[in-house]
Amino acid sequence: MPLRSLPRANSTTMASPLPPCTAVIYSALAIVALLLLSATAVNASQGDKEPVYQDCVTQCVRTNCTGARLRGFQSTQAPYMALTGWTCRDDCRYQCMWQTVGLYQAEGYSIPQFHGKWPFARFLCFEEPASALASLLNGLACLLMLLRYRSSVPRQSPMYYTITAFSLVSLNAWFWSTVFHTRDTYLTEKMDYFCASAVILYSIYLCCVRTLGLKRPGVSSMVGVLLILAFTSHVSYLTFVSFDYGYNMAANATIGIVNLLWWLCWCWQNRRTLPYWWKCGVVVVLLHGLALLELLDFPPLFWVLDAHAVWHLSTVPVHFLFYSFLIDDSLHLLNTEKTGVKLE
Repeated sequence: MPLRSLPRANSTTMASPLPPCTAVIYSALAIVALLLLSATAVNASQGDKEPVYQDCVTQCVRTNCTGARLRGFQSTQAPYMALTGWTCRDDCRYQCMWQTVGLYQAEGYSIPQFHGKWPFARFLCFEEPASALASLLNGLACLLMLLRYRSSVPRQSPMYYTITAFSLVSLNAWFWSTVFHTRDTYLTEKMDYFCASAVILYSIYLCCVRTLGLKRPGVSSMVGVLLILAFTSHVSYLTFVSFDYGYNMAANATIGIVNLLWWLCWCWQNRRTLPYWWKCGVVVVLLHGLALLELLDFPPLFWVLDAHAVWHLSTVPVHFLFYSFLIDDSLHLLNTEKTGVKLE
């Protein structure tokens, strides 16, 4: 979730020079460095490279996933499992994963990852139950606050439609995040990654419209075109050239840092004129700071709760403060426009 809008500054504020942002920039660069260090390829992991795991899967598929055994599996499979695409081979991989984990634990070794992920206890059809629930809660929080925004802010507010569009982009991303954590497939993984990137890029557009576009519409239009080209290039590279996890992490981190610096500098400049500026600052710092939880990367507690799930759960409350800021700022812009004061 990116940040949001901003109010106008008086002529004195606008005439003052930009405050030094050196400390913020250094902090942002540190975050990018940590994220890049944490980016790893996930094509293969220690667990699925183990001969015992590979032999187990091969034997299981040969025994259970052909002929009468396969028809028997399909006839007894729960409807919700079939609807979410769980196959006999997937079931073999799941069972063999736990056999391999058991051997690792018996020998006193640390828990391995399989196919780039920690072993999770499947609940019904949910492959990563905690992350799926967290994504769903984020989506519900976003939807609830969007409805509150639309009921609190008149459509005449300058940022009304831009914020509504951003909310829809965010809802789409949380939908695909829920789907991906329910069932990890080639399609759901790509949709989760691409939709998350769309949110980050649209947040830059939102920032641009609020800080520059209300005064210079041509600037936001030009930035919008550039962001569309950037998104198209990003998706094309990951789809047709290489699905590079490290590159994807670096690209998203870079855009996120731009967003962070832009909003924090705006907050600093408007801290004396906008009483609600602190909401924007807290939201943007929380969103980027909480992302560092992923660096913990520990084996899931009770085989359910891992660092990724903790990160998503921690962002749920941020939506409420974020939209509180959007409502305050949108009403401020509307009142400023009605009084005929020049928007900044």
